[in-house]
Amino acid sequence: MLKKKNRLATDQVEFVCLSELVPKNHLLRAVDASINFDFIYDEVKDLYSDSHGRPSIDPVVLIKLIMLQALFGIPSMRQTIRETEVNLAYRWFLGYGLQEKVPHFSTFGKNYERRFKESDLFEKIFEQVLTEALQCGFLKADAVFIDATHVKANANRNKYVKKMARHRAHKYKRDLLMEINEDRIAHGKKPFENHKDGDGNDGSPISEVTPVEPEKQVKESTTDPESGLFVKGEKERCFAYTASVACDQHGFVLGVQTAPGNVHDSQIFTDVFAVVNSRFPEVQKIVADSGYKTPGVCREIIQAEKWPVMPYRRPMTPKGYFKKYEYVYDEHYDCYLCPNDQVLWYSTTNREGYREYKSDPAVCIGCPKRMQCTKSKNCTKVVTRHVWEGYLETAEDIRHTEWGRDLYRQRGQTIERVFADAKERHGMRNVRYRGLRKVHHYLTLVFACMNLKKLARWKQKTKRLPPASLFLRAVSGWICEKILPRQRALSNLAA
Repeated sequence: MLKKKNRLATDQVEFVCLSELVPKNHLLRAVDASINFDFIYDEVKDLYSDSHGRPSIDPVVLIKLIMLQALFGIPSMRQTIRETEVNLAYRWFLGYGLQEKVPHFSTFGKNYERRFKESDLFEKIFEQVLTEALQCGFLKADAVFIDATHVKANANRNKYVKKMARHRAHKYKRDLLMEINEDRIAHGKKPFENHKDGDGNDGSPISEVTPVEPEKQVKESTTDPESGLFVKGEKERCFAYTASVACDQHGFVLGVQTAPGNVHDSQIFTDVFAVVNSRFPEVQKIVADSGYKTPGVCREIIQAEKWPVMPYRRPMTPKGYFKKYEYVYDEHYDCYLCPNDQVLWYSTTNREGYREYKSDPAVCIGCPKRMQCTKSKNCTKVVTRHVWEGYLETAEDIRHTEWGRDLYRQRGQTIERVFADAKERHGMRNVRYRGLRKVHHYLTLVFACMNLKKLARWKQKTKRLPPASLFLRAVSGWICEKILPRQRALSNLAA
């Protein structure tokens, strides 16, 4: 039977409670119940005057507005305000009634520039959510997964100027230079007194200078100069930012650092690793992809008494040539053996930290395998070995362990899923904001909202479980973490 809806009901006056109009299973109800937002008042009280000026808009409302944008992946604050005007759940979350006027879309931007920009408010929000998850026992930080992703900047890739720029070197460059000199002295070589690329070029000792990289030509955006040109192949070129993120085995984000898009992932590793290590010193294993498999990164992890879990990194040897692993290193005699059983002796240690081992050209000139080894005009094969090569070998040994392979397989369910959710559901594929600090604040809030969303859902599930189920879950977790690893170790020892 055909029935027509009577639209006169939309003009009727009804007495309703806004709280009853929001569904009981709505995400914002779980978010509001999972954390007390009153801590924001303590963080911003020094940014407001107690006796002067007009009454401000509630700072919690301002923060909740930008959180709505991050939680639901809304492109802009203007669109967030439009949806808040008609969305009952958004109004309830902000504490606004049906007839109450929502703040103008420019209100948050003005307050950010005048108050929040130079503060650490967004980092405090991130830490508060993380602390709440830690107190609930939801974090599992035995192993931490670290990776980086690029976020498109709000800048036209065709609007740029070319200029010379000097990038900061790795933070461990000073230690490397000192070890290079020690290695050269141990081999009877003269130490480097200064560095042509900016490390001690004024004659000062290497231990007292701050190493920097030489200048090189870069493309700087005229729209957002603090972004960096990200190049991936010949087709994909855009100005972007790099977000370096660390998460635990349950997918909770433990730390985030932001840098221009033309900075390599390994250069940001030190910053995000320091944040995670200070917050969670009990971390035992650091899982990263092959982009982080460098002597400096492995050294930093091992010196912090952690285990680096990294995959196989394919050598960049041209096709048809012997791979580096086919040259065997003899630690006792400090030399290499080539595939034809000839010795390559130590020659020197260069400024990049690599020991050079060279063959005898008189032997190589008549070698039947020379064309697979080298095509140099002087018939000399050179094999390099970094002074921190031992740390890379430790990472390679861990790669062959069963627990190392199992941990690395979890990247797809942890850090890769974090990036996928952030870009597909929370609008992190590109940013509308400009400037490194502003972008970092927004990305920090995005990951704080992701943690908050997971925290809210997990708290809901915990409340639904009966006490017996909670006990069984705790016992099973204890068995998986304590008993099963011991049984595997005993079985491996017996084998």
